[in-house]
Amino acid sequence: MNRAWTMASRPSGEPTAENFAIVESPIPEPKHGEVLIRTLYMSLDPYMRGRMRSGPSYATPLQEGEVMTGEVVAVVEKSESPSHKVGDTVRAGIGWQEWAAIPAHIAKPVDPDLGPVSTGVGILGMPGMTAYFGLLEVLKPRAGDTLAVSAASGAVGAVVGQIGKINGCFVIGVAGSDEKCKYIVDELGFDGAINYKTQDVSAELARLSPTGVDCYFDNVGGPVSDAVFENLALKSRVAICGQISQYNAATPPQGPRNMGALIRTRTTVEGFLVYDFELQHEIARVRISNWIKDGSIKYKEDVVDGFENAPEAFIGLLAGKNFGKLLVKVSE
Repeated sequence: MNRAWTMASRPSGEPTAENFAIVESPIPEPKHGEVLIRTLYMSLDPYMRGRMRSGPSYATPLQEGEVMTGEVVAVVEKSESPSHKVGDTVRAGIGWQEWAAIPAHIAKPVDPDLGPVSTGVGILGMPGMTAYFGLLEVLKPRAGDTLAVSAASGAVGAVVGQIGKINGCFVIGVAGSDEKCKYIVDELGFDGAINYKTQDVSAELARLSPTGVDCYFDNVGGPVSDAVFENLALKSRVAICGQISQYNAATPPQGPRNMGALIRTRTTVEGFLVYDFELQHEIARVRISNWIKDGSIKYKEDVVDGFENAPEAFIGLLAGKNFGKLLVKVSE
């Protein structure tokens, strides 16, 4: 049987276990042009909370009873297409489920020569692509720029900071624990770190970079971003990637209210989606793989064992309990 996690009910505020339900159905048979895939690793990402909302978004919201949105790394178990053979490793957006029969063109190859297959939905997948293009194509950093990154130890933020260092930036990361702050400085090579739970973010930014922040990669929104806006440099750039501090809000919070800072500094603010750069993903995948192999980039995976533990892990992700790219290991 195939098991799938569905959205049993739409959450109001923070999701709870009651918002998810596991359903079983027969493992499907692939039709002509399809492949049957078995999930190895399932990705959990903050954007999934947005899909549980009913309001306007860049993607169609989930309806009650639908399988939770998400991407997996999987192995091809049966193939009715010449493009994939049994045993191939692929990634596909089949959601939170163990098996799926899908059109072969939806199953994208995962090259094990680039890195461990788990990275196909991590640093060599959507999070890595988000970091690469959000920094290099949206922020366009110059050597000597001060780059600030929120959620800096996460799957996206950690990569942003390291690519920033490769490009000659002075990098400051904002994270939610002393352990995470120590990691991004000591292990990843960030120049400074701020614990937003125990430190005054605005004051620390002013101390670490008196001339201001040239580039800000925003993963969180809320008070952290308000503090960064107070410290922007002239002609600075802001990339809006995520707003995780607001995803569980029952009603959208008011703000930011210090937009006048953007007039004073003539700042450019741009939101983006990773799919805006889809035609260039393969180039970025190879470059990031090479940086990993030569030691320029390190990555951390937070792997939860067991398909049945996905909702608990996801709820923890939204509360900042994960450390690194959050994955659920579903099968061998």
